[in-house]
Amino acid sequence: MSSAPDKTQASANKTQKIASALLRYRVLAYATGIWLLVLVTEMVAKYIFEVENVPNWIAVVHGWVYLVYLVFTIDLAIKVRWPAGRTIGTLLAGTIPFLSFYVEHKRTKQVKADFAV
Repeated sequence: MSSAPDKTQASANKTQKIASALLRYRVLAYATGIWLLVLVTEMVAKYIFEVENVPNWIAVVHGWVYLVYLVFTIDLAIKVRWPAGRTIGTLLAGTIPFLSFYVEHKRTKQVKADFAV
């Protein structure tokens, strides 16, 4: 009996898991970036333009979306074995407006190239 089919199946299974983790990461990177922009807009309206009655729930939603982003990013980082620095940098990308979009593009391009996803 040969173990070649088992290795091929294991490789395909690993690639599928990476592809799934990458998709989850990408969706949450965009959602985090969008909610961060909404939060910044709310803060500017509230503190610079002194708009009253701005919604209080925007920060809460961004916080929860960012938490899920952290979980999915760590999941992807473990599957593709990113070094600690790359992982931390990617995790922090959700805290600076527009950076999550740029980092998502870079990480996606790199993962697709490295794992043929």
